[in-house]
Amino acid sequence: MSQLEHMIKMAEDELTEYSTDARKMEKLRRKIGLAIPREEQKRCRETLTAQMASSGLPKIVEQQRQTVALPFWGIAGLGLLGGISLAQWIGYIIAIAGTITAYRLQKWGWELQAKRLLLQTLDDIEARIAQPK
Repeated sequence: MSQLEHMIKMAEDELTEYSTDARKMEKLRRKIGLAIPREEQKRCRETLTAQMASSGLPKIVEQQRQTVALPFWGIAGLGLLGGISLAQWIGYIIAIAGTITAYRLQKWGWELQAKRLLLQTLDDIEARIAQPK
C-alpha cells in the first residue's frame, strides 16, 4: 500500500467519527505528522491535487453522494417490487443493477470526501509550517 493510499484510509477512518471537520483535520494532522515524512507528504499532496476535480460530476457526487444515489435505490426497489409482484426475472436484474450502481456511487462519493479532507489537512500542515510563530 502506497503512502497516499495509507493517508486516504486514515482520512476515511476520520470520516466515520461524528465530529466537526476542524476536529477531524486536527486528529488527521497528528497521525500524518507521526507516520509520514515531510517529503512524502508533499509528493502525496501534489498527486492528490492533480487527481481532485474542481467541477462537474465528481464535485456533485462528493458533496451530495446520497442524493445522487437515491434514484438508483428507488430503481432497485421498483425492480424488486416488479420482480416479485409480476414474477418477471427482468425485475430482479433491474434491482441488482440499481443496487450496485447506488452502492458504487456512494462509495465513490465517500472516497472523494476522504480525499478532500486529506487535501485540506495537507494544506493546513503547509500553512502551519510556513507561518512563523
